[in-house]
Amino acid sequence: MREFETGATRNDDDDRLDYEGFLSPLVLKRYAEYMHEHRKQADGKLRPSDNWQKGIPQDVYMKSMWRHFMAVWTDHRLVAVKSEEQKENLCALLFNVMGYLHEELK
Repeated sequence: MREFETGATRNDDDDRLDYEGFLSPLVLKRYAEYMHEHRKQADGKLRPSDNWQKGIPQDVYMKSMWRHFMAVWTDHRLVAVKSEEQKENLCALLFNVMGYLHEELK
């Protein structure tokens, strides 16, 4: 049990998921900016933010994941100053990893 200075008590939280500790608000904000930037389709229309959750085949995610991983890895090895393009590739890699896992968990 946890008891606070006020006298309030709560169960221990050792076995609870700690989203606040596990996730970075800086990363989530940049990822949301990336996702918003890429909502505009070739026809000029704005796709819904959750459109990807309708389902994309895992092999599509995998091919894109590798392309973006290779770009990130190349930048990591060869570019001393990290660019906005590398941040874009990291966000794209994150999108593909999350999409692949989303399909796996459905």
